[in-house]
Amino acid sequence: MTTVAALKQYIDAGAAKMPADLVIENGTLVNVNTGEYYPANVAVFQQRIVAVDEDVSAYVGPQTRHLDAQGQYLVPGLLDSHIHVECSKLSLTRFAQAVLPHGTTSIVSGLDEYIAALGLDDLSEIFTEIENLPFKVFWGLPYKTPYTIPASTIKYNVTAKDHQQYQPQANCYGVWETVREAVEIKDEDTLQALSIAQKYHKPIFGCAPLARGVELNQYLMSGVCLDHESYSPEELLEKARKGMHVVLRESSVTHFLADNIQAITKSASGVAQHTSFCTDDVNVTDLLNQGHLDHVIRLAIAAGVSPMTAIQMATINGAQAYHLEDQIGSIAPGKAADILLVDDPAAFHVQTVISKGQVVFANQQLQMTFTPPKRSPQLSGQLKHDLLQAADFNYTVDLNQGHAQVTTIHSVGPFMRRPKTVELAVQDHLVLPDVQQDTAAVSVIERYGVNHNHARGFISGWSLQQGALATSAAPDDNNLVVAGVNTQDMALAANTLIQCGGGQVAVLNGQVLALLKLPLGGITTDLEPQAVADQEKKLKAAAQQLGCQLPDPFFYLSFLPITAIPELAITDGGNVDYPKLAYFDPIVNLTAN
Repeated sequence: MTTVAALKQYIDAGAAKMPADLVIENGTLVNVNTGEYYPANVAVFQQRIVAVDEDVSAYVGPQTRHLDAQGQYLVPGLLDSHIHVECSKLSLTRFAQAVLPHGTTSIVSGLDEYIAALGLDDLSEIFTEIENLPFKVFWGLPYKTPYTIPASTIKYNVTAKDHQQYQPQANCYGVWETVREAVEIKDEDTLQALSIAQKYHKPIFGCAPLARGVELNQYLMSGVCLDHESYSPEELLEKARKGMHVVLRESSVTHFLADNIQAITKSASGVAQHTSFCTDDVNVTDLLNQGHLDHVIRLAIAAGVSPMTAIQMATINGAQAYHLEDQIGSIAPGKAADILLVDDPAAFHVQTVISKGQVVFANQQLQMTFTPPKRSPQLSGQLKHDLLQAADFNYTVDLNQGHAQVTTIHSVGPFMRRPKTVELAVQDHLVLPDVQQDTAAVSVIERYGVNHNHARGFISGWSLQQGALATSAAPDDNNLVVAGVNTQDMALAANTLIQCGGGQVAVLNGQVLALLKLPLGGITTDLEPQAVADQEKKLKAAAQQLGCQLPDPFFYLSFLPITAIPELAITDGGNVDYPKLAYFDPIVNLTAN
C-alpha cells in the first residue's frame, strides 16, 4: 500500500517537479492498451512510470540515468497468470534470478506448496523474501488445503477462518485454485471462502479441467471468474464464451498451447481478449534452455497469433483478469516501472529488463547479485518419519500363492491417468510388480508426523525395469512418493530423502545414482539455477537407466498425488478414483494356484 507521503512524491514527479531516476529514450512503444506501436520516451521515478511521451526532457535532472532504446521496442514486464513456483524446485530468490532475464517480472501464485509443507505462519518469511526482490508475486490464498478429495495429510489445512483473516489484507489478491469438485459437492469451507472473497471484491481463481455444459454452468454460479485448465480448444472456447477469463497453459510437461491456441486463431477474434498465458509447472532446465513467458509468446506467434495480441496475452490481459491493471500490465503513468526492451515484437528476444525501476538485466547478463536470505530453522525440510525397511513397501494380501487382478494407475500423459487392469503374481502373500507388464509398485508416505499413513498401489506406463525413484516435492500435499520394482531400492530411496531433509533421488541395486537435495520445506533449494539444472539432467539420466521412458519422470512422479488430474491418483490416504471422489482398492480379485 502506498503511503500518503509517497503519493505526494509521485504526484510531484508526474508534474515534473522532481527529476526522474531513469529515462528510456528513442524506443518504439508497444501500447497494449490501444494495440499501437509508436515512438515514445519513458520517465521512471523510483518504482513507477511517471511519463510516456514524445518528449520527456522536463523530467531530466542532473542525476537522471539515460537508457538509449534506439531500434528497440518497449514492452511491459510479463505476467505469468498461474504458477506453482515451488514446482521449479527453486526458492523465490533463485526463481526470480532465472526468469527475470526472460522478461517475467510478475507472477500469480498461491504459494500453496509452501503452505502444505510449512503452514501459513511461516509464509511470512517467504513474503519478506519477495519484498526484497526486484520481482512481484501476487498471492491468492488457496480456497482450502489440501485440494485432494478425499483429503490427504499436510502440515496445515487452510479453512474459511483463514480467508476471513487474509482476504481483507492488501497482499491477498483473491482465492487460488478453486477445484471444481469442491464446488460440486458444496463443500462448506469452500463456499464460505468464496463468499468472503466476493464480499471484498477479490477474484476467484478456478481449476476445472474438462468442465463443459451443465458442469461448467454449475461451476460458474459459484463466482469463479477464471480458469487455467482447458484440455481442448473447444473447452477453452466454451469457457470464454461463458465469460470466463481463460489462462492458456504451456508448462514443462503439458504442452497445451499448440492445440488450444486454435480457439484464438480459428475462432472469433475476441477470444484473445479473454485469454492470458501461464506456465503452471516448469523445471529449471527448460527455463535456462528455452526461456519462460518469452518462449510462450514466441510459440503463440509461430502458431499464427499477431505479435501485439501475444504480448497483450502476456501482460494486460492477465493483469485485468486478476484486478491488477492499476499496478502492472502496461507502460503508462502510475504503473509499475516493469519495462522490457526487445529486438522486435515478432522475434521477441529480450535484451534489457527493468523491474521495480531497476535495470536487472542488460548486455546478456544480470546487473545485480541475487543472494538468498538467511533461512530460519522453520524452513528446513524435516521429513518426520522413521527410517523404513524393504518390507514396508510390500503389498500384502491374504492369499499365499496365486494371482491378483490389479487396477494400476496408468499414465497416458502428465495430466491424464487411466485405470488399467493387469494380472500379477502372488508369492508368500506378496503381490509382485511385473516389469514384463510394465507394472511398478508405488507408495505415498505421510511425512509430517501427523498419522504415519503409508498408501501402496501400482503404476503402469513408466517402463521401469529396475531400481526406484522418490520425491518429497509432490503437490498438492508434498508427501513422500516412492516408485520402483525393487523394495530394497525403494527403502533406500525413501531413507535417503528422510535423512537429507527432502529432495529427489534415483536408486539402483543399493546405490544412489542421482540426488537433488531440497532443504527448504523439503520442496525447494537455494542452489543456483544452473546447479539445479545440472542435477535435473543427472536425475533424468538415472531414471532412463532404470528404464523409464517418460519425458520428465520426476514431474510425473510428483504429480501422482494430485487427485484433480483425471482420473486416478494415489495419496497417503490411499488409491483415489477421482470421478467417484472416493478411494478404491487396487486389488480387484485374488485367485489361488
